[in-house]
Amino acid sequence: MTQIFFFHNATDRISATVALIVKTVAQKKRLLVYAPDAALAAALDRQLWTSPPTGFVPHVDANSPLASETPVLIAGAIESVSHDERLFNLSSEVPPGFARFTSLIEVVGQGEEDRANGRKRARFYKDRGYDVRYVDYSGRN
Repeated sequence: MTQIFFFHNATDRISATVALIVKTVAQKKRLLVYAPDAALAAALDRQLWTSPPTGFVPHVDANSPLASETPVLIAGAIESVSHDERLFNLSSEVPPGFARFTSLIEVVGQGEEDRANGRKRARFYKDRGYDVRYVDYSGRN
């Protein structure tokens, strides 16, 4: 069953996501970021080019010819992506097909709308029997 982690109270959702991605890549893990909002995906892409400050995190769009060789994929749709280890959700909705992934990471900001959408997704997962773990991310970014 998919392990689900909610990192909540992030002061900057993109920065928090990048920090978690950097840690995941350092562990030699592959991941997929579900970001159906093009502006959000572009913001994540820009920040991954400069984080950490002394390097960058190799990443590409999931449709890139280099996708099979790159540890971080960013996708607006995940149905056709074969990767199934870690899924980062930057959508306000439950990602389609999330159950095929080993783990799902939700990053929730401090804005009221973001928090309300996060609570809605957490209820969805819990109502279906998933064990949801929460990590307070306030003060970390």
